[in-house]
Amino acid sequence: MRILAIDTALDACATALFDSTSSTVLAQQSDAMKRGHAEALMPMIARMMAQAQCRFTDLDRIAVTTGPGSFTGLRVGISAARGFALAANVVAVGVTTLAAFAAARPGPAPVLAAIDARHGWVYFQIAAGDGTLLAPPLAAPIDVAIRAAQSAAPLHLVGNAADLLAQRWGADHAPPLSVESRCAPDIGLVARLGAAADPPRAPPRPFYLRPPDATPAPPSFAPVADP
Repeated sequence: MRILAIDTALDACATALFDSTSSTVLAQQSDAMKRGHAEALMPMIARMMAQAQCRFTDLDRIAVTTGPGSFTGLRVGISAARGFALAANVVAVGVTTLAAFAAARPGPAPVLAAIDARHGWVYFQIAAGDGTLLAPPLAAPIDVAIRAAQSAAPLHLVGNAADLLAQRWGADHAPPLSVESRCAPDIGLVARLGAAADPPRAPPRPFYLRPPDATPAPPSFAPVADP
């Protein structure tokens, strides 16, 4: 199965082509960016597909990050994934950014994946080494996330808020096993998770843990004069 993976949820624009039969990432591209995902994504996908000499009709599945993340970025990636899936007549699946971050630390120890939600809050989840959730995805103040992490320690911290938690960890507790600050998930892991996803349980729609800071502006209509 060939999977096209897309990530525009956080501070990167990334895409990968993954062959699940050989468990190989055939091609991938990623650029760090806070804005401009909409302009960068399509040319990036075109270059990657050309590099892999793959046609869109060769695809079997589309995987896309669904959040938590930037409201605008999520709309860019999910819209593209749905469009490609419709055009290629294949299934699109969603992968949460927290799950993709957590997958970066395989092994027996638990992993806390954390994303900066701003204003002193984070999105986080804690997963055991086998992927079982020890703490479900939540939006909470940093101190709440730290207490949850310390109760599950020793564990790894990963995500774009990993440093925020580490800086406020406190000397009274054993430090995390590791702290990996990443601006965005590994797009190859997004592809692998997308290949393993159960489509009915992984819809390609935004995964919000609290209302977005931005909302689409209502349409404006010019008044129509009576005839």
